[in-house]
Amino acid sequence: MPIHSGKLHLLFWLVLASAFGLPADVNHADEQAKPAVDNSGAAFQNADERQSLDELKQSGLQRSRFNTVVNDTPEGKPADARLQMNLTEFASSIKPLLNRHCVDCHGAELTEGNIRIDTLNPDLYRGGDTDWWVEIFAVVTKGEMPPPDESELSKAERQQIVEWLSTELQTASRLRRNAVSQSSFRRLTRYEYNYALQDLLGLPWDFAKDLPPEPHTEEGFENSAELLHLSTSQFETYHRLARQALTRATVRGNRPLTLRWGISMQEAAAREWPKLDTQLQKAKNDLANDPEKLEAELARLEASFRQPHKKTYYKELSSGRIAPAHWEYYGARYAFLPLDGVPQMPAETDYVAVLPAGLNQNLVLELGNQLPDEGIMRVTARVSRIQSDAAGFPSIRLLFGWQASNEGRALLPVSKEDIPVTANPGDWQIVTWDVPLGEIYPRNTVRKTSPMGATPSPSEYIRIANSSASSHAIQIDYVTVEAPYHEEWPPASHREIFFASQHADNESDSAREIVENFMLRAWRRPLTVHEVDRKMKLFAAMRPECESFEEAVIEVLATVLSSPQFIYVANMPADTTSAATTGSSPYDGQQQHRDYELATRLSLFLWCSLPDAELLKLANSGQLKKPDVLASQVDRMLSDPRSNRLAEQFVHQWLNLELLEFVNFKRQGGGVDPLLKEAMQQEPVELFAEVLQKNGSVLDFVHADYAMVNERLAKHYGLAGVYGNEFRRVPLDGGFQRGGLLTQAGTLSMNSDWPDSHPLKRAIWLLERLLNDPPPPPPPAVPQIDLADPEIAKMTLKERIENHRNHAACNSCHAKIDPWGIAFENYDALGRWRVQVNGKPVDASSELFNHQKLNGMEGLKRHILEARQDQFVEAIVHKLTTYALGRSLQFEDRAAIEAITAEVRQNGDGLKTMVLAIVKSELFQSE
Repeated sequence: MPIHSGKLHLLFWLVLASAFGLPADVNHADEQAKPAVDNSGAAFQNADERQSLDELKQSGLQRSRFNTVVNDTPEGKPADARLQMNLTEFASSIKPLLNRHCVDCHGAELTEGNIRIDTLNPDLYRGGDTDWWVEIFAVVTKGEMPPPDESELSKAERQQIVEWLSTELQTASRLRRNAVSQSSFRRLTRYEYNYALQDLLGLPWDFAKDLPPEPHTEEGFENSAELLHLSTSQFETYHRLARQALTRATVRGNRPLTLRWGISMQEAAAREWPKLDTQLQKAKNDLANDPEKLEAELARLEASFRQPHKKTYYKELSSGRIAPAHWEYYGARYAFLPLDGVPQMPAETDYVAVLPAGLNQNLVLELGNQLPDEGIMRVTARVSRIQSDAAGFPSIRLLFGWQASNEGRALLPVSKEDIPVTANPGDWQIVTWDVPLGEIYPRNTVRKTSPMGATPSPSEYIRIANSSASSHAIQIDYVTVEAPYHEEWPPASHREIFFASQHADNESDSAREIVENFMLRAWRRPLTVHEVDRKMKLFAAMRPECESFEEAVIEVLATVLSSPQFIYVANMPADTTSAATTGSSPYDGQQQHRDYELATRLSLFLWCSLPDAELLKLANSGQLKKPDVLASQVDRMLSDPRSNRLAEQFVHQWLNLELLEFVNFKRQGGGVDPLLKEAMQQEPVELFAEVLQKNGSVLDFVHADYAMVNERLAKHYGLAGVYGNEFRRVPLDGGFQRGGLLTQAGTLSMNSDWPDSHPLKRAIWLLERLLNDPPPPPPPAVPQIDLADPEIAKMTLKERIENHRNHAACNSCHAKIDPWGIAFENYDALGRWRVQVNGKPVDASSELFNHQKLNGMEGLKRHILEARQDQFVEAIVHKLTTYALGRSLQFEDRAAIEAITAEVRQNGDGLKTMVLAIVKSELFQSE
């Protein structure tokens, strides 16, 4: 019974696979293996009796082994006194079975996989061989052991081993968890730090852009405690970032002067109309002696002046005349000057700029070199569609850029999302963007040194782009720009820190009130008298060195935000019980400490940020830990827009979507435009968010009768009737080709090897990310494929794979990996469905190591839903719990994971149900 332990060395497999080329017609249907135990308790039916994929979800749920697992939430935790290892059954029943079926390969004479089953300690709690028993449980459950041509276990024998091991693993896991104290001490991740400052200061800026990227675990998670630590020097970086953030959030002195631009399309087009008149005059001069030809030429020119262009153009509505919208950087000749007063949009207009569909079709409005370094730039545009009867709506986005010379230039998207343009012609729609100028990098490097009109040009511009995938055009008639824009003075972010103090006449008392209020929110727990006193001593020391009261306070608050109490998810000091200065209540002490930790852990899980006032209030009163209150808070938090962060961050890390960033579609000639790549990246996030908000079944990640798409992605998939850039739920026709994560263009593309698919990458991704069953690492001394050998070089891919697998060291691993990837072969490198490659039919059939045949994607989905449903749901629980706890899971967490999975399965597999089950679990609450 060969067994391999450890993690997959992905780099090895990818290097190995890249040598193959991997065409689409490879068939791995000749593998030999034994039938597996069906984890859901049913064998495949005949084709005419088979259930649909949606029916398989329900039948598999009814057969789940988790229907009998005891719940492990705090209120339903089994009594520890009853937990003990069952060594008697091992000696009487299990050991004889293992001796009869396994010891020939894993005994004294032959030790396959470096494991001797006859010497393993059966005490999984006290013994040192627990990891081996975990491996044995996995391979026996999946039917991979005993291997082909060896002594075969009967169904009853296999079931007996599985049941004994399952019980022993759970018992040992519970006993070990009771015996150890799990704790995780980590800093905030880069994205948590950024969200925390955004929520704390009420500003949408990227406060963490100067921090380095996070490392990630083998499972792909960035928030794991074992990786998130800081050196002493790094605290200096956090202090600098904190001071910068606080300076941005607060203001000094009087309201600054606001620069304002008001740009009508009549003014913007004024320079273009003379070009048309020049063409007419030239015709008149050239054909002055031929009236007949002149009349024809003038008619032709006038007709051409009314023909729409493929690029952005200006149009005079009354006459129908149009002119191309030109822009050139040198000399800043197209720059508009700020107005002396407040711009007023006219009630009516006769001139518009028309933006045909396509990301490159945009209106450039140059603003010169006067935009400030910091503050909000508010851009407002009056827009509409040009067709009222067209299906769907186009969308619009904002970009910022500059071009100083032929070499020096930049163009950056500054709008967070595309805005649908829904207004019909004549019924104008107002679109507004607020852009933090301090977040734009790089700005024009010569805007303060080179004069206007010179080269290099110091000017900067905005571009308003039609980001639609459809053929719908957009028209604009007026644009205003204000910078720095302040809706009120002082702004809300300033007033949140420097609120109206009751001690305004006493700087020391006022500072104490401000600092204490800020510390409570930033450190998310009650404070000690000593902690506040220390900050006040710092204020007293800083005040003589600072020009103003506010400046001294900001210096103190910067230390609050660069302290371990803010940066780290840490325990509260032991003296909090007796020395708390705020948040006092009858409910206090160590339990209150744990409730504040629970509030922080909950907010980091669902919002990637700090707990809000309601969570802290509930923690202070001792109410948060109550099951009904906790359930209510989870509902509230998941209904908050901040829960989108959970979908965004978890899905990117879980599925390793960063791989898509490294696919150079343009270089490979894949024909992928920026809109499609954006949609590919967003589709898995949108599916997760949809399932979460609707409490849909997590089995929708395997297969769903709907897809989350926008217009561009729908076009890629061949789905009709979808218009606009916003994602929406679109019903599918009941087939298997789309729906779920397996068939999404993004996940398929990032696991391809351009210009074709890559079965090995796709198989490894599926096993690691969705089934939590990573392939074993390659054994030592694996022979490499020698493409310099002319005999190997002339082989087909299938022949190379077969030749490679003929090596004994390679066969056992590849037989467990390759068939999973072959099932994806009907999808090309862009995730498009195909039935032929180079004129030959695609053969996506394969056979798993356990002798289970897969007939392409339908067979793969069917197999997971019918035979691996429990494994899949437990894998999602494992991944989401790992993310929620901020640490890798250990053996002692195994029983808790099974208990959470049982609660999820017993309540219909809902994703929101899963989130609540994790939050209510002893594992989450006692971390």
